[in-house]
Amino acid sequence: MNGPAPKPWIMQIAPYVPGRSTTEDGRKVAKLSSNENPLGTSPRAREAFASAATSLERYPDAGAADLREALAAKHGLDPARIIYGNGSDEVLHLAAGAFAGPGDEVIYVNYGFAVYPIATRRTGATPVIAPDKDYATDVDAILAAVTDRTTMVFVANPNNPTGTYAPRSEIERLHAGLRDDILLVLDHAYAEYIDGADDDGAMALAERASNVLVTRTFSKMYGLAAERIGWGYGAAPLIEAMHRIRLPFSITIAGQSAAIAALGDTDFVANAAAHNAKWRTWFSDEIAKLGNAGLRAIPSQANFVLVVFEGDLTAETAYKGLMDAGYIVRWLPGQGLPHGLRITIGTEDETRGVIAALRTLAGAE
Repeated sequence: MNGPAPKPWIMQIAPYVPGRSTTEDGRKVAKLSSNENPLGTSPRAREAFASAATSLERYPDAGAADLREALAAKHGLDPARIIYGNGSDEVLHLAAGAFAGPGDEVIYVNYGFAVYPIATRRTGATPVIAPDKDYATDVDAILAAVTDRTTMVFVANPNNPTGTYAPRSEIERLHAGLRDDILLVLDHAYAEYIDGADDDGAMALAERASNVLVTRTFSKMYGLAAERIGWGYGAAPLIEAMHRIRLPFSITIAGQSAAIAALGDTDFVANAAAHNAKWRTWFSDEIAKLGNAGLRAIPSQANFVLVVFEGDLTAETAYKGLMDAGYIVRWLPGQGLPHGLRITIGTEDETRGVIAALRTLAGAE
């Protein structure tokens, strides 16, 4: 008996594959595959989360009013123009669901975030991949890919999984080169890890432009990945359209309380940012010392580094060797990176341990 047939564009989706948390033989080891915060979660956020246990029988505020007000106060934004969702992943899906469909084209960069083709194909739209420039966003390539069918462009800045970063001048040039009816989605999942002097101006652009949406998350810097809290900011008509298809209770009471508390814990954020900056630099410098063995660290502004293997040691061999040594990292052949490993900046011990294991695997010891 034949059952219901899924839409053909749904069957073209390659499901999202998250970072592993155990080894192939089931061991729990150092997990450096999902870009989680190695310092954990703000103590204030944990306390706020725990206090919400008295309200388990209640639906959360579907409008997330307190969270929107806290975000607006933190970033100098209009709370009415903030949308929220189950992680920034949901916000990305909402954008595609509202502004793309069959017959449309959606552009994203080569080695872009794996959710972009999923969100695109889910609507029946066609994904278009713009070539990269040494793993980084190439504005000219994106603009060259635009056709009269283009309705959206996704750009992660910093990019995931490469960690590369496009400066303000390039983001402004990209926006200036797009038609007003093309939505530019600037994915800022790792924005808190950027040096403040390198602000790409995305929020200011979203404040004044009618076709820019910036998305953010509490999963990385704020250490709230378990609660899946994301948000976005854009012009009122964009947000209104996305609200029409948003899940009504996508952020829990505990999650909203924890997120508000996390925003106020500036000491935790400062410590996490400083830790990441220090050990990302150290990690990249140590990879540079393995250049003779064919290892290269792609310059990163995120909380991870993409290491490409251009010599005798392959990424697959290194991936398996690191797992045997007690470190799970992200090997990404499914994203066109069979020669690369994305490695989260972990604790000091984890970061030193990964480098020591790579030295051994590369025959540098």
